[in-house]
Amino acid sequence: MNIQKIMVIGAGQMGSGIAQVCAMAGFQVILHDMKQDIAEKGLSFIQKQLQRQVEKGKLSEQDKVKTLQRLTPSASIEDAKEVDFIIEAVIEKMEVKTSLFKQLDTLAPEQVILATNTSSLPITEIAAATNRPDRVIGMHFMNPVPVMKLVEIIRGLATSDEVYQQIEDLTKKLNKTPVEVKDFPGFVSNRILMPMINEAIFTVYEGVAEPEAVDEVMKLGMNHPMGPLTLADFIGLDTCLYIMETLHEGFGDDKYRPCPLLRKYVKAGWLGKKSGRGFYQYS
Repeated sequence: MNIQKIMVIGAGQMGSGIAQVCAMAGFQVILHDMKQDIAEKGLSFIQKQLQRQVEKGKLSEQDKVKTLQRLTPSASIEDAKEVDFIIEAVIEKMEVKTSLFKQLDTLAPEQVILATNTSSLPITEIAAATNRPDRVIGMHFMNPVPVMKLVEIIRGLATSDEVYQQIEDLTKKLNKTPVEVKDFPGFVSNRILMPMINEAIFTVYEGVAEPEAVDEVMKLGMNHPMGPLTLADFIGLDTCLYIMETLHEGFGDDKYRPCPLLRKYVKAGWLGKKSGRGFYQYS
């Protein structure tokens, strides 16, 4: 199938980033959200990101204009009828994703591949909500999408070889590096990353060290570009908790038990950078 027009569902940070890289790669892109103003806000975010690239000399003004011309904000899910490929980047809740995929299955032409940017939820379960499980696949981008090269491509139980190959080829056209991963809780990235972040939180919870010290050890001692607690604040502590709960439930192993301090911060509304406070305070 020749993919020319892509629909990205969810105009938050991840969805906007995915829409940006698709448009920069030459695809026509519909950036959809439930409300028109949210979709337009996502488009405005992309515009700012592209302008920064122009100011840094990494993108020409002409390429910026061409990229923006390929982007259309939308609040109509009916647009799914007019596209060649759909990727969702909505909230990380199974009931929301399965409901959306059930709806997309009735709207999108039968040959259209439905991809999810989930960071930890089972692709097989999402695919089961449709009548095309062979054409459902995981396409997990890293944040920030325009910068990070990796895309984890996750096959569901029924995902066909043909669909996998098409998505691998598409990923390369987006100037990203595809890595094939099996459908297990957390895939590879979050199965390794989140327990490390959780352990860093336990280190603070047990009074071993302050957040600044934990981050400094990992940056200077392990050559990490960012400390795990700073990274947790950037990801969002609510997202970290949700992924840890998914791992804990999926594997039934207490080594994935979320730290009580993580739960406490989320209950307090200390979600990290997006709320102004997490392990650090942000103005």
